[in-house]
Amino acid sequence: MLSPFIMSILLGVLTFILILTSVILIFLVLMQKAKSDGGVGAALGGGMTESAFGADTSNVLSKATINFAIAFFVLSFVLYLGHIYQRNHVAASDDVLPTISAPATAPTAAPTAPATAEPTATDTTGKN
Repeated sequence: MLSPFIMSILLGVLTFILILTSVILIFLVLMQKAKSDGGVGAALGGGMTESAFGADTSNVLSKATINFAIAFFVLSFVLYLGHIYQRNHVAASDDVLPTISAPATAPTAAPTAPATAEPTATDTTGKN
């Protein structure tokens, strides 16, 4: 069982590699020439890749795109499994946050209506 510290470092490194792989994959897709020989592929160095890789440029870029796409999906799945592993094992260890129990308050009695005195009959004439 890996310690949570080592597991979090490993997940961080794999996340960085996944981001790097996705950026490279984006550039590989954009560098490919379109079937109509125009578009973004020509603007991003389509002619330069032909001089670097020769006449077989489309096969080299296609193979690289396929390999980076496979790496992207494998890394995504490994990160998914790593996060599940980390969640299950951290919950089982003592490294979880402590639970705080608050004392229960005693229930208060229901408020009673104040006692009202019956008005007494008074003499309105002022004579006793």
